[in-house]
Amino acid sequence: MGVESTMKSVGSELAAVLPQGNGAWFMQPHLRSLNYFLFSMIILSSANGYDGSLMNGIQALPQWNRFMNQPSGSWLGFINAAQSLGSICSLPVIAWSANKFGRKKTLFVGYFWLFLGAGLQTGARSPTMFLLGRLSVGAVTTFFSMPAALLITETSYPTHRGIATSLYNTGWYIGSTVAAWATFASRDYVGDQANWAWRIPSILQLLIPLCALPGLLMAPESPRWLTAVGRPDEARAILTRYHAGGDADSPLVTFEMSEISSAIESERLNRNSTSWLDLVRTKGNRHRFLISVTIGIFSQWNGVGIVSYYLAPTLAAVGINSVTQQTLISGFLQIWNLIFAVLAAFTVDRLGRRPLFLISCFGMLTCYIVISGLSGSFDKTGAANVGVAVVPFIFIYYAFYDAAFTPLLYGYTCEIWPYELRARGIASMNISTQTALFFNIFVNPIALEAIAWKYYLVYVGLLVIITSTIYLFYPETNGHSLEEMVHVFDGEDAVPAHSVFGFAGDEKTGAVLQVENA
Repeated sequence: MGVESTMKSVGSELAAVLPQGNGAWFMQPHLRSLNYFLFSMIILSSANGYDGSLMNGIQALPQWNRFMNQPSGSWLGFINAAQSLGSICSLPVIAWSANKFGRKKTLFVGYFWLFLGAGLQTGARSPTMFLLGRLSVGAVTTFFSMPAALLITETSYPTHRGIATSLYNTGWYIGSTVAAWATFASRDYVGDQANWAWRIPSILQLLIPLCALPGLLMAPESPRWLTAVGRPDEARAILTRYHAGGDADSPLVTFEMSEISSAIESERLNRNSTSWLDLVRTKGNRHRFLISVTIGIFSQWNGVGIVSYYLAPTLAAVGINSVTQQTLISGFLQIWNLIFAVLAAFTVDRLGRRPLFLISCFGMLTCYIVISGLSGSFDKTGAANVGVAVVPFIFIYYAFYDAAFTPLLYGYTCEIWPYELRARGIASMNISTQTALFFNIFVNPIALEAIAWKYYLVYVGLLVIITSTIYLFYPETNGHSLEEMVHVFDGEDAVPAHSVFGFAGDEKTGAVLQVENA
């Protein structure tokens, strides 16, 4: 990464103390190890993606529909929404646990719920047992997502943080791709083996999290959490090993430890203890809270819920009724999503967060207008070519969705909150996401059954509201370290970084100009 692009992503002060001339990250053993651990956390979001695509695929399977007694309307909505209900119930506990026991220990609790949920779904002998599996899978989503996102944000190498945190949610599509193709491969089971058409994809939910386990076992705890609980020596050792390659005298480690310690101490001096009310106690926190809640709602109420969980009925509404065609489209759609989500994650530092949000919203709005028009035309004429024309616009819509709401749902939320409130801030985003998802999944099949394609027009209106809100209230956060993010929300004087840390960088060259104590 060049000097100019480095300063753009982390700011001139931090750029001034970064090691120079060591080559690309993959040529440095300490960064290879660290990024392997981070990748292991990134693919944990596959658990959520697998579940979403699994339900999308098995709804197209007659074997599953027979087992579940042909669910439709509100009952089908509740089956899909049960996962969100399980997530909502576990979120407050996870925020407390992540602060009390650490990010890493909390993350491993997710494996208990993973085995329980996958086991209940795979071995289900009744619709109720399958539903209980869905509830357990909801806990998997949150026990993996929150601690993993926190660890990635708080452990990444400074110039990698924006991309690494944005990549986290792209793992959703790793899971969804495996689920979609597993469902496609098992669709033809018949006779006594018919139920294996959906049991095999259910048990495969264990696959990717188990692949991630070795990296998670070796991963370090968050240096920021260690500092906050009075273990700064361990935090410094982690930063020395994984950020400075073992150089205990590295200016980068000194800068990071000073910044982390100062920020955490400053937060504690301003309040003796933290509570959920602190999320709205100051003007800056109210702004953060507004973003955290709305981004969660917007991520589900921009129309993606129809395609994510109800692709089969959506395709059926435009004349694509073949199980093979539906599952094949679902499989290719997940590969498409993975490609565009990863590409977007790698541009967050280059393009900035705000431009990606606005590009995403304008693109989705345009696509939904076209999809609504084509679906309405097919409803009136029944012309097959009109129905088929909807499919490419679903793919284009998802490319725009992936430009922002896949990489930045966690990436943006994680970086805007100060350490003491970060876990609760992410929890508030997750609660709003899962609540919106629960409502959306429950209502969508009822609305689709009642008014068919006209329901798409609701999302056209919602996308106008979403675009306006983001334009007015979502600031650019590029070019700031985690601790310096207070400048964006609390004012330039919130943390006197220059005087406290004593590091200054030339804005053109990124070189260290002066290092002195204030």
